Amino acid sequence: MISNNTISKPEFILASSSIFRKQLLSKILPAFATLTPNIDETFCSGESPQQTAIRLAEEKARALVEKFPAYWIIGSDQVAVCESHILGKPGVKAAAVDQLRFISGKEVTFHTSVCVLSPGGSSCRSETDICKVKFKLLTEVQIQRYIVRDRPYNCAASFKSEAFGIALIERIIGEDPNALVGLPLIKLVKILEQFDINLF
Repeated sequence: MISNNTISKPEFILASSSIFRKQLLSKILPAFATLTPNIDETFCSGESPQQTAIRLAEEKARALVEKFPAYWIIGSDQVAVCESHILGKPGVKAAAVDQLRFISGKEVTFHTSVCVLSPGGSSCRSETDICKVKFKLLTEVQIQRYIVRDRPYNCAASFKSEAFGIALIERIIGEDPNALVGLPLIKLVKILEQFDINLF
């Protein structure tokens, strides 16, 4: 069993380059390393959003297990959907503007999966948080000003709930506000407890 009193080195690896996921994980783990997994994040035909999020979270973790077999590896991925349309990371301003125009006044569902891979990859457990976000009706001026302020080019659905993006939201329906940012901590703690990893 692992506890805060016995973790003296990074026994965990977060398979992510996201500074936001790193900040979230630091809420519950005193020490961990972060590494960027090299995987193909292409969506597969016929997959549900939840299946895609789980698959990518697990692939991120498994991408690191061969080089780091002694570590617990945590992977996470998020898929946003609005009216059956997948809302990926826009990458550039024009795509972000188009996404915000599309989701204005609509509800977006965020499927955020987290996976924990045991040392050596012998056991893998995953959970998914589902959060629904209703966006306000946004004017073109609001969209343009928001894009300049938050530059959400690397965020699903083109907004940052942890930053000024919260001003775009009418309501949030979900169990864990951390999941919307990118890492469902409540689900993660549940998995760690299933592995007999005690955080207290």
